[in-house]
Parts: sequence; C-alpha cells; structure tokens
Amino acid sequence: MTSTDLAAMSGLELMRWVQTESPAELPSIRRLLGMRFDEVEHGRIVISLDTRPDFANPLGTVHGGIAATLLDSVMGCAVHTTLPAGVGYTTLELKVNYIRSARTDGQTLTATGTVIHAGRRTATAEGQVLDERGKLIAHATTTCIILRDG
Repeated sequence: MTSTDLAAMSGLELMRWVQTESPAELPSIRRLLGMRFDEVEHGRIVISLDTRPDFANPLGTVHGGIAATLLDSVMGCAVHTTLPAGVGYTTLELKVNYIRSARTDGQTLTATGTVIHAGRRTATAEGQVLDERGKLIAHATTTCIILRDG
C-alpha cells in the first residue's frame, strides 16, 4: 500500500487498514504504547493495550497521560471514521475525568470512543477506559475541528 492509496481512503477505510494491515514497525504512538485496534466501525473505535512498568507515575500506578492518550486516540479515530477521503481533523479540546488508578503489571486497559456529533466544521465524541474487570478508569469528551481543503 502506498501513501497515495492511503490519501484516497475514507476515514473508515483508513482506520480499517490501520486495524488489519498497518505495519507494526512504523513509528507511531500505537507502536510506542502497544495499542491494538480491536474494533473499527463507523463512529466507534475500540483500542486496548497492556500496562507495563514503563507506564508508571511517581506513585507506581499508570500515569494519567496513558489514559488520556488512549482517550484522545479512540475519540479522534472515531471521528475520523465519519470523514470522507481527503478530509482530516485535529483535537481542539480534550476533557478527561480520572476515576481510579490502574496497575502497571500487564493488565489490559480497553478504551472505547463514540462520535456524538459529526458536523461540517466540528465533531464531538465521548470515550471511556475500562480495566480488565470492567471498572471505569477514566472518561472523556472531545471536540475536533474538521480540516477540509478550501
């Protein structure tokens, strides 16, 4: 697959490509954190990762930035699934609520992002991160600006 081919894909097509064919060796936040794209649907994305000691904050639990990154990723990617080819987005605002800490011992964290509104100029989405017992770790909302040519 060439970059020209990727540019011609709709957001949903691109996210499905990332889920199934995106080379793991490409430099990305996905590779850095070990994120897995578990589900890709129009307006909804599920990503998981396994915690590790490198994710620790000074207190020895998973740093809040890991949850925030998961949330920003699932919500932004969910927005991206609603966009046609050649249209992009970027996060304009991110609001995260932290509920409880997560362990760094290899537990699986699963984040789900769902689009609330996809308009011409902005989109909003909500997301949550759950631990492997189904306990809420954090939840968030985002506003994304839609980037169209002209």
